[in-house]
Amino acid sequence: MQEILSSTDIDQKVTRIAYQLLENCFQEEEIFIGGIIGNGDVLARRIAEIIKTNSDLKVNLFEIKIHKSEPWSNPIELSQDKSKLKNGYIILVDDVLNSGKTMQYALIELLQFPTKAIKTVALVDRKHRRFPVKADFVGLSLSTTLKEHVEVVLTKNNQQAFLK
Repeated sequence: MQEILSSTDIDQKVTRIAYQLLENCFQEEEIFIGGIIGNGDVLARRIAEIIKTNSDLKVNLFEIKIHKSEPWSNPIELSQDKSKLKNGYIILVDDVLNSGKTMQYALIELLQFPTKAIKTVALVDRKHRRFPVKADFVGLSLSTTLKEHVEVVLTKNNQQAFLK
């Protein structure tokens, strides 16, 4: 197991992503940040806090509950009322973007109503796409073999990313 991101690295990358988002949506009054349950919602909360601390932008944080290995098996649930997302500026956050399957199904759910924009965020982008998804904002782009696995740990006492 090889560490690819230390705690300091993750802090720096999350802060940089938050500032990039601020620069990208400077004309907006309100944004919606949706984190995919697991590490995606942890990252979304951290990004939201940085944006709130550094701007007057109204930030609405919500969770996206999706079965990652079989996203078609259960309905995708949003903790935000979908009608409030209408014509909104939406930011979709997950920890690792690999095949694109999880993010693709989350995007399908978000695209069931009109939106102003949807931007995607991934802490680690592995570039092994099977679905037509890209991350607009990335902490680390990484070339890996198909047999390798990226594990991200985001707890209060420990945050690291490993290549296994």
